[in-house]
Amino acid sequence: MLNVLLLALGATMLAYVAICLAVLKWQTRLIFTPSSKLTLSPPTLGLSYKEVWLPIAPQTGERLHGWWLSPPAEPQGTVLYCHGKNGNVSRNLKSANRLVKLGFNVFLFDYRGYGRSSGRFPNEQRIYEDAQVALNYLLDRRGIDPKTLLVYGHSLGGAVAIELATCNPNIAGLIIESSFTSLQDTIDFMGSYAFLPTQLLLSQYFNSLSKVGALKMPVLYIHGTQDDTVPDRMSQMLFAATNAPKQLYLVAGAGHTNVASIASNEYLETVSEFARSRCNLSSPVLQFSSD
Repeated sequence: MLNVLLLALGATMLAYVAICLAVLKWQTRLIFTPSSKLTLSPPTLGLSYKEVWLPIAPQTGERLHGWWLSPPAEPQGTVLYCHGKNGNVSRNLKSANRLVKLGFNVFLFDYRGYGRSSGRFPNEQRIYEDAQVALNYLLDRRGIDPKTLLVYGHSLGGAVAIELATCNPNIAGLIIESSFTSLQDTIDFMGSYAFLPTQLLLSQYFNSLSKVGALKMPVLYIHGTQDDTVPDRMSQMLFAATNAPKQLYLVAGAGHTNVASIASNEYLETVSEFARSRCNLSSPVLQFSSD
């Protein structure tokens, strides 16, 4: 009987170690969930756009794909849009369209491994590099004045936007929506991996809480109070740790991906007012629409 118990215990320990090793090696496959299928395109929404391809490593053929979206009237500024861990640019096109309707140029791009962007499977460092390439495109090739440039990030894209802003302090402002303090905190909140020593296994950190204190530009934090993926207290913590001019906008009853649709015109007015008053961007008279 004792031998059976020892064998069972040994098998359990081996299985546990195997799971830990698998998470250690393949955690990026659990964190990032890209899709290569584009389900929506700018013409479908009647958007004026240009297809953009940006080389990352010409010798390997790695390059980023994105859409440059233009408003019908004179733009009040430009937004670099950093999306979250799921899908690709097409999943985020309707959200980007709201910013276009507010009068912004928007550059919506995919990280390597997402959509039509080619290259290695994403990890934290590569995504940071991709965002910098996208920003360089706006500054160098399009000649965008950084004083008219906002960086928007949703969820994991918020962590990307914050990292980008720490390296480029001359941009006009940040809009961080439904984002988290760190990946470790998010994993702890989810509870799915509570049986694993994730603090020892995790190699992808996205630790925004340790970075926001160094930000120099105005920041608008947006979060839904019923977000069951990333709790709104994380935006409150980011807000509290930010020393730069800041604003916190909580949307009652909104979840992780429907903040703008729940808040409707109030969301658009908040973003427009932030751009005008905090970031000193022009603000044309607009007919808001939540579509």
